[in-house]
Amino acid sequence: MVWHKSSYSGGQSNCVEVKLDRSVGIRDTKAREHGELTVSRAAWAAAVTALRG
Repeated sequence: MVWHKSSYSGGQSNCVEVKLDRSVGIRDTKAREHGELTVSRAAWAAAVTALRG
């Protein structure tokens, strides 16, 4: 799977990246070596909705 970084980051490394699959991987761009947090697609959708609202 491919990691995606927000277009709002402006090429900087101080943001999060996400990887969409059956679940969603989330990691810190500047600390990739620390691994990732994995959540369900439903949990990710709820988080994105809450952040937009």
